[in-house]
Formats: sequence, C-alpha cells, structure tokens
Amino acid sequence: MDELMGPVLELSASRLVRNVEAVRTHIAPAELMLAMKDDAYGHGIDWTLDALQDVATLGRFGSFDVETGLRIRSHRPAARVFAWTTSDDAEITAALDAGLELGIGSEEYLHRVVAIARETGRTAIAHLKIDTGLHRNGIRPEDWSRFVTAAAAAQRTGALNVIGVWSHLAEASDSEDDEAAAVFQRAIAELHRQGIEPADTHLTASAASWWRPELRGSVCRIGAFCYGIRSADGPEILGIAPVATLRARVLTVHEGTVQIGIGALHGLPSTLAGATVGTPAGPREMVAIDELRTSVVGWDSAQVGDVVNVFGPGDQGESDMTALAERIDTVGEEIITRLTPAVKRVATR
Repeated sequence: MDELMGPVLELSASRLVRNVEAVRTHIAPAELMLAMKDDAYGHGIDWTLDALQDVATLGRFGSFDVETGLRIRSHRPAARVFAWTTSDDAEITAALDAGLELGIGSEEYLHRVVAIARETGRTAIAHLKIDTGLHRNGIRPEDWSRFVTAAAAAQRTGALNVIGVWSHLAEASDSEDDEAAAVFQRAIAELHRQGIEPADTHLTASAASWWRPELRGSVCRIGAFCYGIRSADGPEILGIAPVATLRARVLTVHEGTVQIGIGALHGLPSTLAGATVGTPAGPREMVAIDELRTSVVGWDSAQVGDVVNVFGPGDQGESDMTALAERIDTVGEEIITRLTPAVKRVATR
C-alpha cells in the first residue's frame, strides 16, 4: 500500500478461492450457485470471475438482473447464469439471446417471457418462484396451480423449459423456515402433478444453506459466505474469512488522537463512530468520522503513514463488516457496497 494513496480496498483472490471451496465442501452434494448481486457484493464482478478462473468446476452464477448476467456471460461463455429479478422486454430478449436462465415469479412476467420467446423463436429457460412467506415476490400458494398450468401449456409448445423451482426464506425463525419448506415441497408436488419435473430446486441462501442442511435442495444460492461476510448476529464460520480489507493511512498524530485518510465521502457511515478499527498497536476506537478523515484513539508509537485496517479479517484487531453493520442495524454487505469509487480497489493473492 503506497503511502501517497488514499483509502484502499484490498481483495484477496486466494481467500475467495478458499471460501468458495469451503462452501462447496460444506453443502455437498448440493451444487453452489455463486450469487453476484450488487457487483459481486462490492468486490467487483470482473475481479471475482478473474480470481475464480482456475476453479474450473464452478459453473453456476446468480446474477439478480439481466445486465449483470450478461457481464458474467461475457467472462464465462459456458457458465449457467440465473437472473432472478423481473426484467423489461428488451432485457428478456437479450437474456434469451444469451441463454440466461430466468426466475419467474408472477403471471404477468410469465406471459411476457413466453410471448417474447414465441416472437423470437427461442425457448425461455425458467425457474418458477413460489412465495413461501417472505413476500418479496413469487406466486402465492393459492395461485400456484393456475400458474403452473399456464407454464405447462407454454412448455408443451416449446416456448418454455421449466428446469427449476425456487423461493426465498425469511430466516426469521426455524419454525417459520420449516413452514416455508413445507409450502415449497407442496409446490414441487404440484409441478410433478402437472407433468413438470424440474432438475433444480433451490430454497436456501447463505445462512440456511450452512446451518439447515435438511432444507437444501439440489442447488444453494450463496453469496455473502463466499465473500467472507457472516450473517448478522451469526458466529464466525470455520474455513471462511473476509476477502476484502479496507485500509487507510494515518495522516496526522496529535495529542492522543490520529486522523486516518477515510471519511463519509468515501462511503464510511458517520454513524460508525465508536466502532473499533485495527492499528499496528491493536484495536482502537473511531472517535469521529468527518467527510474525508476519521479520528481514531491513538497509540504510543503512532506515526504518519501507519496503516489502519478499517475492516477485514482481524489481522490488526479490526472488526469484520458484519460487526460494523450490526452497530447501525444493517447487514455486512452494505458496509462494502456503499464504498465510493474514491476508494481504490487493489487485487492481491
């Protein structure tokens, strides 16, 4: 880290690879779908795919939106890419042209996808979504049979190929997740009753995939854990470490306080004052966060140019992203995804 540089987000390719392999081992025989939403959880899609280029058997990615899916496709032409948000007609057309798999969670979206598939002479590859209680989107259970009937009719004409069924868990409690899993299984049974045999079933994301193996389907959509971001209020995870370390230099030392070169305009929430960062002398408290600088409780040997870890794997006693997030009632990935382009990204092994 150059002394003249501003704040730097260091990204460790080796940690990412180790995390991905640890996750895959833990969830086997279920298959990993690496979630890439929010620019790969703030790590950068291009960097993430480059870092994983030697993991040849990793071939499934969740892109959230079609635009992200097309970026993944440009890097990994042979990969399976799942875009799960509702898209406009132009995006649907582009997705069909690129062979992306589409998540379909409303009757209106199903009809548009099928119509465009027929117009373009293509077959839309689909994962149908049942709402199991999160109410983010998806077909309500009372409407599921009618929805499946429409999908089955489209499949018989060749406009649709239903290869998956999926949902999101609320993860509010084990009992609610159990109820959601029961709804999910009834949805699969209805698909079978109507002659649709989806190869892919996916209900769980990071936390439930890790701790509720009985809820896993054939696929697990996992993002945060692969990047080393643990769940809110969750424990450290064996074999998983943060991929990103946010570092800033000491700019001034004065009367027991140092100022480091990062602030609110770099995306560091001012409400994080009071949290600890990692210094060469161990953890120290952030006293105040201004626009471009943060005041930190000093240490005896502090010098201008010293490196302070704002978050990371704990090498200098710093907090991880989730610990910071818990102070402001959010999730770990928000701490990294809100960093601005003023924070330089640097790749490391």
